[in-house]
This record gives sequence, structure tokens and C-alpha cells, in this order.
Amino acid sequence: MATETNVPAPSSVPVGVDPTRASIARVYDAALGGKDNYAVDQQVLDEIKTAAPEIREMAWANRNFLIRVARFLTNETDIRQFIDCGSGLPTAENTHQVVQRLDEQARVCYVDNDPVVLAHGNALLADNEGTHIVDADIYKPEQVYNHEVVTRNIDFDQPVGLLHISTIHHYPDDDFVELMRRYVEPLPSGSFVAVSHFLDPRTPELSPLARRLENIMTHSAMGSGTFRTHEQIAAMVPGMEVIQPGPGLDPGVVICDQWWPDGPKLRQYKDVERCLGCVVARKP
Repeated sequence: MATETNVPAPSSVPVGVDPTRASIARVYDAALGGKDNYAVDQQVLDEIKTAAPEIREMAWANRNFLIRVARFLTNETDIRQFIDCGSGLPTAENTHQVVQRLDEQARVCYVDNDPVVLAHGNALLADNEGTHIVDADIYKPEQVYNHEVVTRNIDFDQPVGLLHISTIHHYPDDDFVELMRRYVEPLPSGSFVAVSHFLDPRTPELSPLARRLENIMTHSAMGSGTFRTHEQIAAMVPGMEVIQPGPGLDPGVVICDQWWPDGPKLRQYKDVERCLGCVVARKP
């Protein structure tokens, strides 16, 4: 499905899509080995690989965290309705597939405003009455919560699972904590928030890698990708009870691969995997 930069888009490209400009969703799709991306997205991925050849491992660490946290919320909590912000392109084990396999009554609202995501999402979800895709700006919480699709399908008198998986690091402004407060405050008691985010571990070994990746991402055609510290990521769940992330670990921010892994870790984490943090928290 790729097309050369500055070449007119083929008829398969959804209306409103500019295949000469990189898309966050399509770059992520390319990193996961997907086919719904263009030459400019592959170019951005290649630039990132110059600093971190194992960037695909980082993408899969993020995806696998999403799968595990969706399974956890459905199996171990009362959450039966989810808002997945910046859902990206359909790939194996979407949120709705994970949660509805465990409870077919679970409801999911995906939120994105990328034309490719909307086109693919609407086609994929056409026959799924419990899953919807919302065209809204995820950096405007009130727009998300007040969208007619969300208000029709999400009951804010009942706990909600809010997923911000690899989204806030593409929000460059310093008021990211305030942004998340506007998401958390309207949620009812018992709701959960899950966040994954590019991490600067602030160590001599890993901070230079984080800074190189950030520089490449922010100066690429994608134009964003801020690495923040453990403390900054923890501040994204204000006033919430952070869930213990794994056996023997204190509640707090950990790298995605550490958050309740599916089995014992038999290999060392790669440096790039140590630059992706996460936190899951419950609203009292």
C-alpha cells in the first residue's frame, strides 16, 4: 500500500489522507510490520532506526502492554467500558478483541482523527455493535467526552477504563499534567487509567539514547516524540491509586515489559525497551 513521496495517491488511499506527510499511526503501523503505511512513514522509521535499530522491539513492548492491561482490566476489575485514545491502525489483538473475548458485552470507543485510522476502523467495526470509533482530537478531553458517540455508548455513572497508550509523548506542551487532569477529573470512582510513554530513565547509559531518539522524532516528518521522566509520567495519573506493576515491585512507573509479564524474563531488556514506561492507576 506504499506510495512514493510527491506521487499522487492511489485510489486505495482514503479521502483526506496526504501520503506525502508522515502519520504517527502509520509510523507505528510500520514499526509493527503492518502494511498500511507509505514511503514517508518508512523514511521516518528508518531515521529512528539510526539511533535505535531495535525500534520494532519498542513498538511491540508497547503493543503487548496494551494487550496485558486490557486483559487485566476485564479479568480483575469491574471495568466493562473502555475509551481507547489514539487507537491507531487496526492490527492483531485490538482492545475490543481482547476485552470482548473475555466478556462479549464489553463496550469500546476508539478515539482518533487520522483519516486512515477512521477509514480502516469504520470498515473493521461495521458489524460490531459494542465497538465504535470516534473522530475527535485526543488532546481536547472535553471534545472526546462530549462526542455524541461517546455519550451514547459510555455510561459515566459506571467505572471507565481510559487508555492513553503511546499518545501523550506526542503532546509537546508543558501542560501535559493539566491535560491528563482534565481526563481524570470527570471519570467516576472505580475507573482506571493506563498510560504508556517514551521514558528518559535519567541514567548515564540510557539518557543519551532517549535524547537521540527524541531529537530524531521531533525533527522528522512525524514532528513529535517527547521523552519524559518517571516522575513526569507518574504525574499523569493525579490523585489516583497506582497499581502494583508486578511481583516484588512497588507501585509506580516501570518499563512496559515489566508490567505483569506473561512469563519469566529469560533475556535481558534491550536499551530501547528500557526507554518506554507505563503506569496503571485506579481512581478512588
